Amino acid sequence: MNLYDVPAPAKLNLFLHVVGRRPDGYHLLQTIFRFVDLADTLHFSARDDGRIERDRPLAGVDPEQDLTVRAARALQAASGTRQGATIALEKRIPMGGGLGGGSSDAASTLIALNRLWGTGLTRAQLMRLALPLGADVPVFVFGQSAFAEGVGEDLSAVPLPPRAYLIAQPDASVPTPVVFSDPDLTRDTKLITIADFLASPYFHRGQPSRGYFGRNDLEPVVYRRFPEVLRAARWLSGTERAAENPEKDRGLDVRMSGSGACLFAEFDSIEKAVLAEREIAATMRVAGSTSTSQATQESPPRFRLLQACPGLAEHPLRHWIAS
Repeated sequence: MNLYDVPAPAKLNLFLHVVGRRPDGYHLLQTIFRFVDLADTLHFSARDDGRIERDRPLAGVDPEQDLTVRAARALQAASGTRQGATIALEKRIPMGGGLGGGSSDAASTLIALNRLWGTGLTRAQLMRLALPLGADVPVFVFGQSAFAEGVGEDLSAVPLPPRAYLIAQPDASVPTPVVFSDPDLTRDTKLITIADFLASPYFHRGQPSRGYFGRNDLEPVVYRRFPEVLRAARWLSGTERAAENPEKDRGLDVRMSGSGACLFAEFDSIEKAVLAEREIAATMRVAGSTSTSQATQESPPRFRLLQACPGLAEHPLRHWIAS
């Protein structure tokens, strides 16, 4: 038996507050998770020899640390099944981008193999398996936009208005441990409640706007340690040269997702997000055709990804699991 074309969507952190630190070193967070229509794709083939294998290794990842393999083995151990699987993965979500690609792959593996193997675990049981794999993995099993607390495992569903996003990855990858270990990281942001978020102007503002709720506490550290991310954020928003030329201010509120390096701007329709993507891409093409071979401060930064995509109301595999 096989399961093909299983999606593993990316997530955005609409805000991310670091509110404390546990004695074991883990940071306590508050954030809003939202899924977006940018996804990896997985394919699963059942096997009767009990082995868990990838069809090919993921570049730069130790096969024993591959989250899809670890997720499959965790489900094997919890369910007692003797079945195995071969796992194929098509990567579209940038690695080291703060979009939760590896966590999403792990969660989709748990959900898909629970279905393929007929192991019948509930959502709560799968979420317990998900947490040891990574702090972001449980929300992908949870399956809804969520207000998250703790290390990210305390989840409450939250209704979000329809929105679309322009997602950009600068020419950088940011290792999460580097950010959380930085001595200058803010670790004492004031606690907020879901009610604070729901009552905020975020729910009734127009676009473009400079008015997200809260902030991402990791941004100052990433912007200081990875100046290419800071420059990309300023260039995308237009603030890098706006003081000299106000026409270059695009009016976009650019925020970093997770620990970066990916940035996003939010729009009230996919049409507006696509238009912004096209305008920015055109600006980059014109700059590229008129610049010399050597980059200058006037040159656009390099991006590994620039894509408009809608936000999702729920995870595409949410109804694959018995509640």
